Amino acid sequence: MGLILTTFMISQGTEYVLPALIGNLGAIIGSVISVRIMLTFTKKFYKYNPEEDKATGTLEKKDEFREIREGNVFQRALDAILEGGKMGVDMGMAIIPGVLVVCTLVMLLTFGPSTDPVTGQEVYTGAAYEGIKLLPVIGDKLGFILEPLFGFTSPEAIAFPITSLGAVGAAMSLVPEFIKSGAITPNDIAVFTAMGMCWSGYLSTHIGMMDALNARQLAGKAILSHTIGGLCAGAAAHFIFTLVG
Repeated sequence: MGLILTTFMISQGTEYVLPALIGNLGAIIGSVISVRIMLTFTKKFYKYNPEEDKATGTLEKKDEFREIREGNVFQRALDAILEGGKMGVDMGMAIIPGVLVVCTLVMLLTFGPSTDPVTGQEVYTGAAYEGIKLLPVIGDKLGFILEPLFGFTSPEAIAFPITSLGAVGAAMSLVPEFIKSGAITPNDIAVFTAMGMCWSGYLSTHIGMMDALNARQLAGKAILSHTIGGLCAGAAAHFIFTLVG
């Protein structure tokens, strides 16, 4: 997803090549922070004490082996492909509700009504991207936080990070409209790239991952660390862009 997002941002214009690369660096910083926070939570959850293990010399090996499928190489490969395909479909079906709800709400709350070409009045025609324009109002109120932290110059820019929580692919569709209207700058592209890469799979991964690890109690901690990591990624990208630019 990071490669897709970076390529998409670069394709918007040559002036966005450097911001997209800076966004990658910001995403790395945010990812490191997120992982370190999650490691702190997991150590407490599993009551891990490395000093005690060194002192006793009893490092228990638990769940280091997995069951191998029966059959020859061809049969095992075929089983893996079929099982992987089934799991992919199940995961896709699990992702759809959250993505649809979040993305639809964000689009409804980001853009306002269309403008009548004859009268110049704002009207609702049923066209795409029509909404009640609530997020820009909230972004304007939070400008004193968003501007120094992320460098956003337009309240509409808050829509990209919020949409990324549901689906980065849907958030990408907002960028051309923002560029066309002049709502975002190259700095915003760097921040968008960093936060989009760091928050990719935000709603769709944590429950499934924690279930697979038999640690569903850590799902909330995983979401929290992921959230902090994304915010740090955006802030890091902004400050790096400011220094480089």
